Amino acid sequence: MLWRVAAAFAVFQQGRGIALSAMGKGKGKGGYPWWEHIKPREDRGKGSDGGGGGGGGGSWAARSAPSGPLSQLQRKIQELDGRQYPCYKDLAGGGWDVEKRAMTVFFDRVQGDSYAPPSWVRVRVPMAAAGFLAAYVSQSRIRNTALCDYVTRVLSDKLHGGDGTDWTQTVKGGGWASSKGGDLQIDTPGQYVLERSSVVANSEFIEARVTLSLPARGRTIEGYRAAEIVGGLCDAVEGSLFSKALDATALKQHIEAVEDQEHLRCQLAQLGLVAFVGNGAVLPRKSGVDDRPMTKKDSADLVKFESPSSMEVTVSLPHAGEITGMGIKKGVTVIVGGGFHGKSTLLQALQLGIYNKVPGDGREYVVCDPHAVKIRAEDGRSVKCTDISPFINNLPFGKATTEFTTGDASGSTSQAANIIEALEVGASTLLVDEDTCATNFMIRDEKMKALVSPEKEPITAFVTKVRPLFNDLDVSTILVVGGSGDFFAVADAVIMMDEYVVKDVTQRAREIGKKSGIADGSSFGKVSRRRLCKNGLAADGKVAARSLRCLQYGGTEVELSCIEQLVEISQARAIGDALQLLGGGFAVNRPMAAVIRDLEKQIQAEGKPVGIQGLDTLSHREPCPFYVMPRRFELAAAVNRLRTAEFAPEKTNGADNTAW
Repeated sequence: MLWRVAAAFAVFQQGRGIALSAMGKGKGKGGYPWWEHIKPREDRGKGSDGGGGGGGGGSWAARSAPSGPLSQLQRKIQELDGRQYPCYKDLAGGGWDVEKRAMTVFFDRVQGDSYAPPSWVRVRVPMAAAGFLAAYVSQSRIRNTALCDYVTRVLSDKLHGGDGTDWTQTVKGGGWASSKGGDLQIDTPGQYVLERSSVVANSEFIEARVTLSLPARGRTIEGYRAAEIVGGLCDAVEGSLFSKALDATALKQHIEAVEDQEHLRCQLAQLGLVAFVGNGAVLPRKSGVDDRPMTKKDSADLVKFESPSSMEVTVSLPHAGEITGMGIKKGVTVIVGGGFHGKSTLLQALQLGIYNKVPGDGREYVVCDPHAVKIRAEDGRSVKCTDISPFINNLPFGKATTEFTTGDASGSTSQAANIIEALEVGASTLLVDEDTCATNFMIRDEKMKALVSPEKEPITAFVTKVRPLFNDLDVSTILVVGGSGDFFAVADAVIMMDEYVVKDVTQRAREIGKKSGIADGSSFGKVSRRRLCKNGLAADGKVAARSLRCLQYGGTEVELSCIEQLVEISQARAIGDALQLLGGGFAVNRPMAAVIRDLEKQIQAEGKPVGIQGLDTLSHREPCPFYVMPRRFELAAAVNRLRTAEFAPEKTNGADNTAW
């Protein structure tokens, strides 16, 4: 038996060393050195409740007891040592108060065995003990979101080894009887400051929500190891959920930076703008899989953004004061330039301007209309009962397009459906990149018109509809083009990217556009409404976000890969459970716009006090530790891509603008 203990401990020590060297202090996601803003503690190492010194796994049979007194919870866990795994469920139920620490631990969901999904654990601290300012917690929703984001990042850093022990590492390998599990996980933020369920703060308390893979050997509980891990969690909470443990200046700067971004975005409409890009912004990212800002070390050719003088706008922010940048006005804006000169980079920054960024991201002052939606072609998607007649009519064999339905949409029909569906739920700006569009949907030149007569072409090109889209519906478009100048004739502004330098070429483009002869469509056409039916919404099996781009919904998959404004997998998780809510007791069998509007109000806790967690309404029973707030546009997009969903036409036509 002793040789097994020694071997397991050696494996643990080796794994721990690799984990610390790979993750180390401050190596969590986010691109911001949170550990620099954590006040040092004299008693780092083994915490007074047994945490901070154990590591993420290993055998504890040969270890001495943790230093300092054990909490009642830890003693209870130790008593379970050697018992069968289901005995861990004794931890569920009411909360466990941690002696000499103002915190309570809840085991909301306890796994059935070591191979099952990890347990859900909450640690709650009374706000009176946490000591965060009411101005941060309860006076403003955006400040509350920024506070919870900051605390989540600090807690994540501590769990990832910020205090010397990486609690996120699990023990793997070995046979049935070898040590397994033991890792703590939190939904760590990336570059975006979003409302999430990992840390929740209100006037009564602040709490962290994590997952814990309760450790075992086979089906035998490792009680001493589990007790130490819980102590490590309490140590991490003590260093992150109490204001005295944090750098007050850094916290204040973080909240103010996020509040400035939100204020800037809210000013766009009254300024007549749909987007703003601050001078000095860093738009390029490190790589296609690393969303942190590019630096001079990554590329010596890095160019920071500077607005052309003709488009400069100065705005005043509550904390940063006056800033200057490029304002993109309502209407039709075309972005041109040679290949690899930065057109798509600018548009990608704009499409994510709907979100606030972490300080240091480089795109803090790149904001866009919060109701902007990225549009693209999406071959093969499902379309149900959607009126695409503003763009497509007279299909072969008399197939109707006013209630268009297909399980395998083409590039043009999918792009038409994407636009109509976005308008249905209140989109006010469309973002389009020709690289991801169907060419025959975008333009149709004179040579093609001469060969294929108009009566034989079902598609009305987007170039003839983009102007009426704004004139009739007040919906703006920002469009990247590199292969056709047909859009010059209908553009309000044309900007050129030249080696990442922005130039205003509107006047020259208009002169060229006069020669094209492109005629605006007389009107955009109707945007009809659909009724979302109850049938087909309920999942017939497991619901899980396999990745950010694929949602398993019972026996079907909801493909999210072309919904480009989703940025975190926990948004997909929230969407999956929102679909289940629609398939359960939520009121449907009414207009799609009204259903999505009411769902959005519920998960955003609209009309309720700041700090009330609306995302919790998506969870079946226990508070979920890994939700991130999706927008209504992504919620609706998922419903529209659910192949089992059913829709019916509404008799009343016209966009349901009053819903928003």
